[in-house]
Amino acid sequence: MIERQNLTMRMSMRRFTRLTNFFSKKVENHRAAVALHFAHYNFVRLHRTLRETPAMAASVSDRLWSLEELVERATI
Repeated sequence: MIERQNLTMRMSMRRFTRLTNFFSKKVENHRAAVALHFAHYNFVRLHRTLRETPAMAASVSDRLWSLEELVERATI
């Protein structure tokens, strides 16, 4: 499961692929980008096998979040 998560992160975020110019010069920016990716993955994106978000499957959230709501909560 860990290897699958690492692959998903590498394929979804260009900053983790090799030979790119998209990298974080500050650790804080890198942390923020990773946190935003995982929040989108768990609360916004519907997964085909689950037919819901992982947060909904784990009973953390009872509904699908919108991108606007995710950005609003991230900027608080």
